[in-house]
Amino acid sequence: MTHKIKNLNIGIIGVGTVGESVVKILEENREIIRARAGVNLVVKKGVVKNPNKPRGVNIPLSTDIDDIIYDPQIDVVVELMGGVDTAYIVAKKTLEHKKSLVTANKAMLAYHRYELQEIAGATPIGFEASVCGGIPIIKALKDGLSANHILGLKGILNGTSNYILTQMIQNNQDFHTALLKAQQLGYAEADPSLDINGGDAGHKLLILASLAYGIDAKPQDILIEGIESISTDDIEFANEFGYAIKLLGIAKKQNNEIELRVHPTMIAKDKMIAKIEGVMNGISVIGDRVGETLYYGAGAGGEATASAVISDLIEIARGKSSLMLGFERSPQINLKPKANICSRYYIRLAVDDKSGVLAQIASILTQNAISISTFLQKEIKQKNTAKILFSTHTTTEYAIKNAIDDLKKLDSILSEPYLIRIEDE
Repeated sequence: MTHKIKNLNIGIIGVGTVGESVVKILEENREIIRARAGVNLVVKKGVVKNPNKPRGVNIPLSTDIDDIIYDPQIDVVVELMGGVDTAYIVAKKTLEHKKSLVTANKAMLAYHRYELQEIAGATPIGFEASVCGGIPIIKALKDGLSANHILGLKGILNGTSNYILTQMIQNNQDFHTALLKAQQLGYAEADPSLDINGGDAGHKLLILASLAYGIDAKPQDILIEGIESISTDDIEFANEFGYAIKLLGIAKKQNNEIELRVHPTMIAKDKMIAKIEGVMNGISVIGDRVGETLYYGAGAGGEATASAVISDLIEIARGKSSLMLGFERSPQINLKPKANICSRYYIRLAVDDKSGVLAQIASILTQNAISISTFLQKEIKQKNTAKILFSTHTTTEYAIKNAIDDLKKLDSILSEPYLIRIEDE
């Protein structure tokens, strides 16, 4: 007696690069996917903005989202449209109609993940593709490391910014030259804002923090800075003292407080995460039982992201359903105020090259209980101008920001002071 193989019927909202890859992989790897899922995964319909645009897939297309949400034959809605508000409405409608949801939308989840969890109840939501494309970090935190308290994590969560920094470090390029190269190669969009200002990495860190700690923070609640002001001087200082510069998303737990931050970071070159180059992503997770684990792989691109989407579809086909984020909001966990975060800092100053300036700077640092660890001074082509590059011992965000504000008031400081945090752990 043979059992008839059933179908899991899928509707895709947004048949762009990722959507096309989902359709193609489901077709080209049909047999192995069916063997793993136990059912046929069938894309019944897609929704697009422009039905006249050529697409490399052969599925029925519509311009009306309701054609998928209200179709009783569709079992799972795959949301690949991007954006926040409209995507959230689509996700809500999908779950309210008891259809499973798979999304790659980190921006929408950064704001609305807990609302969706409450609406969903037992209806499955898959979002592996929302963080680091082809790296199964969501499943690692939700399932593989579920016996552990997560003590901390740090990750290169954006491949575009990592490519730019790699170019700056390896080829001595300035930021704008490296960005242009990334755009020419298709690694950066025409408007690269979210990649370079830390916003994209911030969205992803918030999703990971919910899985690790049950904390419902929003982008505006956490420290987020980008890479757009990094100079070749900063790269030179980092090299001199054995650091690489990476845009890192960092989470740390101490007692019942979690600190969450995204910013350029100087990290020792011998750390594994410092060795991740180009457009690749990497995440280090420290569990109280397993110790440190490292996850590495392609963070973006049509096929890597589609691979993650399909992994969620297979989970749904197998009938696996659990609370979306692994557990509910934790009332015992608080977000550490930004001002209380502790770090070492690198600071770059352009100053008048005259006597007394160093004494002024030292006085301000002393007033804010900040001490210098390492120091470099460079003459520059502009007459009577010098660059001062130094790092501090551990201090607080509150103290360093006060010191920067005081330094900016000095007539001898010729441009905006710039800082990069140093991660020694």
